[in-house]
Amino acid sequence: MDSRDSQELQRILEEEVQRAKLTEVAAKITSVCWDKCITGTPGSKFSSSESTCISNCAQRYLDMSMLIVQKTR
Repeated sequence: MDSRDSQELQRILEEEVQRAKLTEVAAKITSVCWDKCITGTPGSKFSSSESTCISNCAQRYLDMSMLIVQKTR
């Protein structure tokens, strides 16, 4: 394997790590916000208050995650 192949392999590996991190964050947001916002048995659609709650919850989670990342740099 030459240097070029090694660099390409490293790039692919970094992309896969990023995908795994995004999947982990999405799963965490889904779990946390679902438990917080969906209190009954969901129907075929979320109610207006459930939709608003999930949206706000996800936004707060992302905002806090970014704040933590910025503070640890």
